[in-house]
Amino acid sequence: MKTTIINPAALAEPVGYSNGIKAEGGSLLFIAGQIGWDRERRIVSDTFAEQFALALENVVAVVREAGGEPSNIVRLLIFVTDKREYLTGVKDVGSAYRQVMGKHFPAMSLVEVSALVEDLAKVEIEGIAVI
Repeated sequence: MKTTIINPAALAEPVGYSNGIKAEGGSLLFIAGQIGWDRERRIVSDTFAEQFALALENVVAVVREAGGEPSNIVRLLIFVTDKREYLTGVKDVGSAYRQVMGKHFPAMSLVEVSALVEDLAKVEIEGIAVI
């Protein structure tokens, strides 16, 4: 699979994401929303950054099971229940992100929602990978 980052000069330079990724070859993998819980469906922490880290690790676990790596992820959609909590902890979130994804920045969106299905969850991440 070959990917090309698309960041048009007509747009502001993205920080921590790419405006677009062109993927050629491979198969599409659609990753269901993942939250910060473990195999026993226990939320690991009430800390936003820790929930974010495990939710992202869970996304990557699906990608690895399909034969891919974090670099195969071309799209992430992040749902948060409180954008202020995200913004307050953005440095810790960024650190957690880099530990899981390295310097790979797919196309991303972050959306604040009123609630998630799991009451204790603060973040849910879904994605698309090309493998």
